[in-house]
Amino acid sequence: MRAALETVLDGPVVLTCAGRTDTGVHARGQVVTFDVSDEVLAGLAERDRRGSGDGLRRLRDGVNALVGPAVVVTAATRAAVEFDARFSARSRTYRYVVWNAEVPDPFLADRAWWVQRPLDVEAMDAACRNLIGEHDFSTFCRRPKPASSNAEPPSLVRRVLAAGWSADPGDRRRLTFTITATSFCHQMVRSVTGLLVDVGRGRRRESDVAAALSARDRSQVGSLAPPHGLVLWHVDY
Repeated sequence: MRAALETVLDGPVVLTCAGRTDTGVHARGQVVTFDVSDEVLAGLAERDRRGSGDGLRRLRDGVNALVGPAVVVTAATRAAVEFDARFSARSRTYRYVVWNAEVPDPFLADRAWWVQRPLDVEAMDAACRNLIGEHDFSTFCRRPKPASSNAEPPSLVRRVLAAGWSADPGDRRRLTFTITATSFCHQMVRSVTGLLVDVGRGRRRESDVAAALSARDRSQVGSLAPPHGLVLWHVDY
């Protein structure tokens, strides 16, 4: 994306993203900010083949021509000088899709985690109640390295605003976990999803989620949910 922007703008670009994702994770609602001068946008407007004189549309279409359809800029707009894609965000929402069926769906192979054993969706949804509110998510996060040997390790306390599971009304084999928080730490959603799916499998109990939070111990959760089922869905400002 940055290389495409630099090609279209004919100069270096420093990007700020609303959320960072692991390799293999998708983003539908990613927001990025960067600085560009009015002169550069005016130059793009002059090159707009549609004759609209819209530099922002020219920017959007030029980048999409280079990176689409795998990556698509849905809109390009001016933002206030003080706006920052990351630090101005009030909350972020992630969705994780599970395909719960006896056989995999090839059309969802790179967008959903195939879980063959039937899952108890009600138990998984009930277990989400333990996540709501402010908690130390050390159990569910890869611990970041401190800035220096003398620095205190960054806090892993996060505030979850909403979390729950739902089944697609059109095909109840397609399950979606949706979680909204003011911020997330590295691998938090994938770790939480893995534990909740274990609840659905009957391997863990609803109360194990609260116990895992209290333990602040990474070993309390099993394997991470694979990255390809996760999507950064929306960022609220």
